[in-house]
Amino acid sequence: MDSNDLLKKVRKIEIRTRALSSQIFAGEYHSAFKGRGMAFSEVREYQIGDDVRNMDWNVTARTGTPYVKVFEEERELTVMLLIDASGSGIFGTMSKTKKELTAEIAAVLSFSASINNDKVGALFFSSKVEKFIPPKKGRSHLLRIIREVLEFQPKDKGTDIGEALRFLTNALKKRCTAFLLSDMLDVDRLTRRPNYEEALKVAAGRHDISVINIYDERDRSLPDVGLIPVRDSETGRTVYVNTSLRRVREEYGDWARKAYAETIIMLRKYKVDSVSIRTDQDYVRSLVALFKTRA
Repeated sequence: MDSNDLLKKVRKIEIRTRALSSQIFAGEYHSAFKGRGMAFSEVREYQIGDDVRNMDWNVTARTGTPYVKVFEEERELTVMLLIDASGSGIFGTMSKTKKELTAEIAAVLSFSASINNDKVGALFFSSKVEKFIPPKKGRSHLLRIIREVLEFQPKDKGTDIGEALRFLTNALKKRCTAFLLSDMLDVDRLTRRPNYEEALKVAAGRHDISVINIYDERDRSLPDVGLIPVRDSETGRTVYVNTSLRRVREEYGDWARKAYAETIIMLRKYKVDSVSIRTDQDYVRSLVALFKTRA
């Protein structure tokens, strides 16, 4: 993708997702992701129904009139986007690749955070952490993140979600709101259990993590199209699969369903909210549903 095509694509994503963030997501985001606590704002005269625990006794004593302290929610958050940059992101059999859908959703989350005056950072990972963009504010910063999602070329092709979570835990000492955008294809091939449980357990105890599982229909089912070459985009290995055999299609679908089920079980175990979005689906409804479950 040359620089002109990239700029056009970034601009198109900005126009679409900024509008969505302003019109649809801003309020939902604000309700779903709370600030860190309450900060002192001002004092005012006591009104019937005020909590007496908020009385400002010093001002009350000086004026002879009861006053209470007023607090406001500390809204500013630090939002981190954990972007799966592994080789499987280039896969897509429908209207978009997983990488392209990831860019749009990352943009929506970024602009929603920006509208609420939150800082946004990004971490790109494959089988290792490839790039870390520290949290900042500003349009140019957000556009940089979108550009990186679209054009970033990882050095490795594999997936290690645990490594990304460990980096997050070590790099950000203060609690942040983190979105993990990935196809979540980091499971043991035999047991189908996620390989990153311990890292998630630690990270979820320190940060507010939500998972956005971005997948293609063919990640979970095979069509009947005869003998086809199937190339693993992460390992580069190619095998021939006879999709005309019902047994082959059923085994493939069964493995994918069980792997997904094991992932959901683990996420619920550590109280991590999640949503699955397919590359040919409208992500708006899914993201709104994710936000509403947290509100």
